[in-house]
Amino acid sequence: MASILDVRRWPDVRETFSWDALWPLFDGDRARLNLAHECVDRHAGNGVALRLASADGRFLEHSFAELTAWSSRFANLLESDGIGAGERVAIMLEPSLAFYGALFGAVKRGAVAVPLFTLFGPDGVALRVDDCRPRLLVVERDAERWQAALPAVRVVALDARFAARLHEQSPRYTPRTAADDPAVFQYTSGTTRALPEAVRHTHRAVVTLMMAALYGVGLERGDRYFCPSSPAWGHGLWHGTIAPLALGIPVGALAGRFDPARFSGALDAFAITNVAAAPTVYRMARGAGWGPKRGRIAKCSFTGEPMDAATREFLTETLGVAPCSMYGSTEVGVILVDYPGFEGYTVRPGALGSAAPGREVAVVDEAGAPVATGTVGEIAVRRRDAWFAVKDRGWMDADGYVHHAGRSDDVIISAGWTMSAVEIEQVLLRHPDVRDAAVIAVTDASRGQIPKAFVVAARAGAAFEREIQEWVKTRLSLHEYPRAVQVVDALPRTPAGKVDRRALRAREAS
Repeated sequence: MASILDVRRWPDVRETFSWDALWPLFDGDRARLNLAHECVDRHAGNGVALRLASADGRFLEHSFAELTAWSSRFANLLESDGIGAGERVAIMLEPSLAFYGALFGAVKRGAVAVPLFTLFGPDGVALRVDDCRPRLLVVERDAERWQAALPAVRVVALDARFAARLHEQSPRYTPRTAADDPAVFQYTSGTTRALPEAVRHTHRAVVTLMMAALYGVGLERGDRYFCPSSPAWGHGLWHGTIAPLALGIPVGALAGRFDPARFSGALDAFAITNVAAAPTVYRMARGAGWGPKRGRIAKCSFTGEPMDAATREFLTETLGVAPCSMYGSTEVGVILVDYPGFEGYTVRPGALGSAAPGREVAVVDEAGAPVATGTVGEIAVRRRDAWFAVKDRGWMDADGYVHHAGRSDDVIISAGWTMSAVEIEQVLLRHPDVRDAAVIAVTDASRGQIPKAFVVAARAGAAFEREIQEWVKTRLSLHEYPRAVQVVDALPRTPAGKVDRRALRAREAS
């Protein structure tokens, strides 16, 4: 029987896909499975595992054999320190051999790995430490400072003493975990929760992840893959790290703050053929003069937010392939994809994609009933014989492509008119002087709400603001335009790079 990896035509995927067909990709089964073994140990003879663009400008490679040994030593170190199954190990390191080694070493041990964003301050770390209560926190440096700020957890840094202790351990470790044992706690980067809350993943999550890996990112043997998203967040952790390694494909990652020059340099240095990033990354790279060689990057995908038309057109023209959307949520996983690299599938510009294999997707009304083609409602996925709304509004066209109409809390009702913040933003981003834009609803005495636009631009002043309003009026609608415009130096963003509209609303409220 042919492997699911060999099915590369979209019509064939629709006819033959089954969740059961994902299990033969792994050594483990429904009873015994270890995520670290599947991502690291079984590929120990496969050559390069990590391609890293370091913060100091170097381009580094590490093998599967190195990663296997490092992670096994770390698992043995955890065991010698009495850290047992199910106990949490927090890891606050930039993408490096140490980060991936600690991540998979904790998972090998049967402990729960908790990646943390390196740009968190003490309060941000404390909130997450208080929530997951780890036995250990691994940092790059300044262990004493972090220990003083977090007395309830033992903090270790990557210093000489740690290196010596690690070197003393055996480079071999045999995992002993069940498929349904906890493996990873992942904190979301969204803005819908007042306090951080970890999404809990078991070892078997690596199996269901393959649907998104194959059809959302388009991973296949021979890909030279790169994902600049931080592995502290969902996209960088699952689609940027675990998905490629589980298929024996090297990780490509960017350490430190995002820099367009290092991003484009890494794509060239590593001869990348498949890249996955947030739309913001492509937009910033384009603004910095990125000019990729046409024909080398065969697959380009994005997630996290809709892509503006100008960036989409730039990528299509310069790469020679259309950027492919992948859409879902941390809670339900990926539900819409664009099948990068699959013969017979046509990417529809502006759409979020069509239903992923094994998913039933609809647009529903407030009562949870599917609505007619072209009607705006809540995007929902079928789960346990019921429609589960994913908190985004959208509409489905006659061919089954789903189009975004904004977050449920981004709908603006002004003088009885329902407006989409996303639609207004898309038009604003087409203005030649607008580098970035976000739209929110603000209170208005006569209309209830009005759209207010925050734009990043080199120009400012009342005349420019009127020009912006006319630009939207003449391209979108005479009633659907920002009745208030504010030019700002930058938009607030979540750590994963999404526009932080909650911060904008709070700014307005104050």
